[in-house]
Amino acid sequence: MTAVRRGLSSGLVQAFLVLIGLIWLTPLGGLFLSSMRSAEDTAKGGWWTALLAPGQLSFDNYGSLLKNSGMTQAFWNTVLISVPTTALVVVLAALAGYAFAWLDFPGRDAVFLVVVALLVVPVQIGLLPVAKLFGQLGLFGSIPGVVLFHVAYGLPFAVFLLRNYFAEIPQEMLEAARMDGGTEWRIFRQLVLPVARPALASLAVFQFLWVWNDMLVALLFADSSAQPLTVALQSQTRQFGSNIDVLAPGAFLSLIVPLVVFFAFQRHFVQGVMAGSVK
Repeated sequence: MTAVRRGLSSGLVQAFLVLIGLIWLTPLGGLFLSSMRSAEDTAKGGWWTALLAPGQLSFDNYGSLLKNSGMTQAFWNTVLISVPTTALVVVLAALAGYAFAWLDFPGRDAVFLVVVALLVVPVQIGLLPVAKLFGQLGLFGSIPGVVLFHVAYGLPFAVFLLRNYFAEIPQEMLEAARMDGGTEWRIFRQLVLPVARPALASLAVFQFLWVWNDMLVALLFADSSAQPLTVALQSQTRQFGSNIDVLAPGAFLSLIVPLVVFFAFQRHFVQGVMAGSVK
């Protein structure tokens, strides 16, 4: 282990990792430069030509994007879909995970087995039946309909993840809290949730990224007034040659928000992913 640590800390390895990082960031940098170029400059050459002619870069495209009511509405639709979905999945999965891990009720193992079995159900199977159901309920084409679909299909994995994490909490700690007069709700809220913060943060990041970048569900369940940014950008690609000045900044905006969310929760995310890997 010591030899491995010394090898990873060597200058050559660190230089190699920096090189890999730069290569990975190259498409992001190219998209950012493209988003700051006019359609005429883009037609003349690739984004790398802007490195030799920085005068062609400006934020005019972003100003035009903010004045595009369709794109701004799509951005806020994406927020209204992603944030409630992530919050509902985390809250409901935390409650269910604690119940499956530490509460004794009839049929607990059978119900949890059904939850685990739902993990193997492809999302494509439920598209048409759920679309028909939402049509009967008046939810088809609306933001609440898209949110409910994502919540339903995100809960099995979320419950499975949090249940396994909660089960690793020492039983003696929970028994001591019960002996001190703590109710199950108080134990869950003041003891279990703080301990499970890394797992909750990891789940929130995964769920947010999944919903923010989704296009399949939104393409089917959202109408023109509820379409998120992914669907709006997809519709813009039909005219790629004439509206690159709208498509590029919109794509960069769609990309930068998940990156900000990831880096904001990076510390908790890494703790959650590494939980249980070291005894």
